[in-house]
Amino acid sequence: MGTRPQGSGATPRLGWLAQLKEELVTPEFLALKGFLQKEKQSGVKMFPPENEIYSWSRHTPLHKVKVVIVGQDPYHNHNQAHGLAFSVRPPTPAPPSLVNIYTGIKNDYPSFQRPPNKGGLLTPWAERGVLLLNTCLTVRAHQAASHSNKGWERFTQKAIDIVARVRSHGVVFLAWGTPAGKRVAGINRQKHYVLQSVHPSPLSASRGFPRRFRFSTAELRAREKLARRIEQQFPKPEVAAIAQTAGRIQEFT
Repeated sequence: MGTRPQGSGATPRLGWLAQLKEELVTPEFLALKGFLQKEKQSGVKMFPPENEIYSWSRHTPLHKVKVVIVGQDPYHNHNQAHGLAFSVRPPTPAPPSLVNIYTGIKNDYPSFQRPPNKGGLLTPWAERGVLLLNTCLTVRAHQAASHSNKGWERFTQKAIDIVARVRSHGVVFLAWGTPAGKRVAGINRQKHYVLQSVHPSPLSASRGFPRRFRFSTAELRAREKLARRIEQQFPKPEVAAIAQTAGRIQEFT
């Protein structure tokens, strides 16, 4: 059982807020807020609920980020999106995109078992340091990409850049789909690993997501990078044991 996330539902968690506060008062973000307010006043149904837009920041504190999974926009049907990319709460069953993600994991980890209760809730991943961040954080009901190019891309770019700067070495960025790929284009590959793939949606997954994307590659590369960092800080006799303990960046199973 994870700890209860902290912070107001309508704003990023405090650790993130300290880094994003300047962005929140820019003309671009204020224009985004104005757009969302007009949508709300017009009676437009939006997802996720307002108090869950920043769930990603509360379940994955900035200082704990080890892996960043960048998606596109939230699920746009009822009882799906809750602020974590690809995740849904029970009793909603895992959507097709998430099923394809599970297929990719299963290819490398045959012992992998889906989460219980129809297998869609990814908060355990988030609480272990896997930041589940969409490129756009809101969407109109039943209208995919309806909030694209309204300002969220700039905001999530800032969040990704903050991770790359604050978590200065060894973060693995997994970018799924063209919009996600744009968000990680500026990441320093000398400090972090960036692994790109088609989006796991059934519309694109047939072009290679389960077969070409190797989850274990992300884990292996991060282990190697962490091991190199440890070698620089500790005497040689201690390296193997420390690297073996610290090098495991995540637990999917």
